[in-house]
Amino acid sequence: MAIDCLVLGAGQEIGKSCVVVTINGKKIMFDCGMHMGCDDHNRYPDFSILSKSGDFDNTISCVIITHFHMDHVGALPYFTEVCGYNGPVYMSYPTKALSPLMLEDYRRIMVDRRGEEELFTSAHIASCMNKVIPLDLKQTIQVDEDLQIRAYYAGHVLGAVMVYAKVGDAAIVYTGDYNMTTDRHLGAAKIDRLQLDLLISESTYATTTRGSKYPREREFLQAVHKCVAGGGKALIPSFALGRAQELCMLLDDYWERMNIKVPIYFSSGLTIQANMYYKMLISWTSQNVKEKHVTHNPFDFKNVKDFDRSLIHAPGPCVLFATPGMLCAGFSLEVFKHWAPSPLNLVALPGYSVAGTVGHKLMSGKPTTVDLYNGTKVDVRCKIHQVAFSPHTDAKGIMDLTKFLSPKNIVLVHGEKPSMMSLKDKITSELDIPCFVPANGETVSVASTTFVKANASDMFLKICSNPNFRFSNSSTQLRVTDQRTADGVLVIEKSKKAKIVHQDEVSEVLHEKDHVVSLAYCCPVKVKGESDDVGLIKQLSEKISETVSCADEIHESETCLQVGSFKGSLCLKEECVHRRGISSSCSEVKFLCCNWSVADLELGWGIINAMKQNL
Repeated sequence: MAIDCLVLGAGQEIGKSCVVVTINGKKIMFDCGMHMGCDDHNRYPDFSILSKSGDFDNTISCVIITHFHMDHVGALPYFTEVCGYNGPVYMSYPTKALSPLMLEDYRRIMVDRRGEEELFTSAHIASCMNKVIPLDLKQTIQVDEDLQIRAYYAGHVLGAVMVYAKVGDAAIVYTGDYNMTTDRHLGAAKIDRLQLDLLISESTYATTTRGSKYPREREFLQAVHKCVAGGGKALIPSFALGRAQELCMLLDDYWERMNIKVPIYFSSGLTIQANMYYKMLISWTSQNVKEKHVTHNPFDFKNVKDFDRSLIHAPGPCVLFATPGMLCAGFSLEVFKHWAPSPLNLVALPGYSVAGTVGHKLMSGKPTTVDLYNGTKVDVRCKIHQVAFSPHTDAKGIMDLTKFLSPKNIVLVHGEKPSMMSLKDKITSELDIPCFVPANGETVSVASTTFVKANASDMFLKICSNPNFRFSNSSTQLRVTDQRTADGVLVIEKSKKAKIVHQDEVSEVLHEKDHVVSLAYCCPVKVKGESDDVGLIKQLSEKISETVSCADEIHESETCLQVGSFKGSLCLKEECVHRRGISSSCSEVKFLCCNWSVADLELGWGIINAMKQNL
């Protein structure tokens, strides 16, 4: 059986994550995201690949969402309410709580403010969320008789999970986005050591290895402090959930220590709402936050206030967290238009910005002007600072997870093609694991594990119960192996249960005659002195005993000798079919016609070489 991995989104790109995996007849959709940098038909995955008729209920066994970011959940209301999928949808409790906030915020920005076509409504979002079945960490869910799933902590953002899925003996893990290191408010990803046929991993930072976070934090704080100390305004475009909380904790603590009186603002009630959920879901945060929560809630920020739109043109310095991130639309882009022309101001971009967004344009160089979505241009005289606080794991984290899980195959998604290809080469060469980097619309097929239940014959069990130890010495230790099961043969007959038998039983089980393979060679040996035939056999026996270590017991008669299955008899034929190279006319040479079984292959050739030394 094969596992088929169809990539509908995030294939050789970052955006609209959507991977459909078929395991033993079960189709699972992992994530259902949208592309933040597209405003055409490429915004959503091409669901028609799954079903031309639109019958998704009979095509998809279930949908699993790993976290609340729009590039992982943004297309879900469209898929369920517009395309008509009514099957089970799974996500963690925090993701179920926070996804409606993110989806509604996005809908409001794109439709109410930018006037774009409404692809799903507020009612669609509510109806979609009613279909969701929440997951707990390490809770095994039996989706149907054959398919089971289990969620593991992924770090990254509040409620993010990796997903283990198993059908029969075949098993995979889909990571979604994850972080292998702890940050200020979330722990590192945790997963059991599992037997996997396939690992599907994100690869956002496929070639980046990050050092300590403390120099990056210091650099960010110094950049913001320098801006406000000089009378400027610092804009930090960020999504309401995730990096906003991380950076707020950092700035709030710094403001307290430095006794800075410059205001820090959140741009919308959404973030205030989000902080309320963070306070409620402390169990999903880092150990550091849990310990602090005993005395006070770390998300009760002393220096952070709600922002009023009238303050955009207010004089004086400030720090503003404005949604959404990447400067892709909404209030953050509106503030950017007003603040970018001033050289006193600062735009600090946390994490990755998808291609096509204004954030990506700013990170790609030092533009003096930027074209916005509606065709207007903005002069950029402010300072641009990229904040390296991405919640994604780096190249070392991806390698560490892959090494820990040791899957039979790995598929990389959610990354940029050149970096992904470099990581693929690294995984293949260092870990010797087949690695694939499919593009959108491509399918990767890998073999799946199938265990066969088999009975065992009495003879085989008896042989297994008798130890068959082999001892070997290395430079540091004695190595002992037990090869007692090496003689087992798996027999699978039509309409019968598989059976393991001893090799000596195979012919009987299959009702066939024994077929014995043996080797034969007419070996030339030199006669020393006046030895007769008996004396020659004696000489050869002594020679074999001295030089062949595995020749335990040698049996002699007047004209032949035997060791195990090896038999050698003096050959009186003028021409023998087993004789090669030396003529029988030589008076000092006699021939021993030998044959032995394949089981004693090494022994037989060892004896032949010993006798040839007599020439």
